[in-house]
Amino acid sequence: MSTAGATDPLAALGALPGVADSVESVRKAVDRVYGHRIMRRRSNEITSEAALRGARGSAALSGADWALEEVRRRTDFSGDAEARTVGAALRLTAEAGQLLSIWRQSPLRVLARLHLVAAAGQAEQVGRPRQEGEPVDEPLVGLPLPGAAETHGRLEGLAELIVAGGSAPALVTAAVVHGELLALRPFTSHNGLVARTAERIVLVGSGLDPKSVCPAEVGHAELGRAACLKALDGYVSGTPEGMAAWIAHCGRAVELGARESTAVCEALQRGAA
Repeated sequence: MSTAGATDPLAALGALPGVADSVESVRKAVDRVYGHRIMRRRSNEITSEAALRGARGSAALSGADWALEEVRRRTDFSGDAEARTVGAALRLTAEAGQLLSIWRQSPLRVLARLHLVAAAGQAEQVGRPRQEGEPVDEPLVGLPLPGAAETHGRLEGLAELIVAGGSAPALVTAAVVHGELLALRPFTSHNGLVARTAERIVLVGSGLDPKSVCPAEVGHAELGRAACLKALDGYVSGTPEGMAAWIAHCGRAVELGARESTAVCEALQRGAA
């Protein structure tokens, strides 16, 4: 994402046509979940269920599309590649809550930690951005891969924006973090999982979804990989229309995550009736 010529480029993205509507729609969807009477008594259960469903959704987008009950049932994720992907998604979801206080001061440290958690037990490339010539194992994102020097520079620029703060809505910041990490693929593996976890951290840490009950990963999985990649093309294009379309796509994912947790609330309410 180019930041040239703007003192607060994230806020400038928030002013793009249609983005304000996406921001408002997301806010209403989140408010509906938080206003549910079950949330007043059993919010911890909703948070736990949202974490599980979010991890399942993120893993599905990374090629391990398991049924929710299979994810819930399994205890060993050390087997084949799909099992390891699901295990990585679960570990990342658990780790995200521990990193909220660090994110605004040191986002690059958080990203390195997320990759370390996701790629547990792998080689020396773990926990640091890739170097020139190192391959990237991210077959589900077919965009041209930026060189290591460009990647490092853009990561630094992204970190500076986050640390500086600003007036951009949480949705806009979360969408940019997610899009930039998918476009750059800064690590040698697990970039999609890391990108979606970073999006979650922004949404929770910003106060938009403080109890982490609106898992955008669920929505991204429901919208599907093809829709995600089409919207990502718009982000990578850098055009106002493309950027707005990506932000709207991420907003819709949050709305669908909120709808999922609203359905969980309704199910719990019926069970308690």
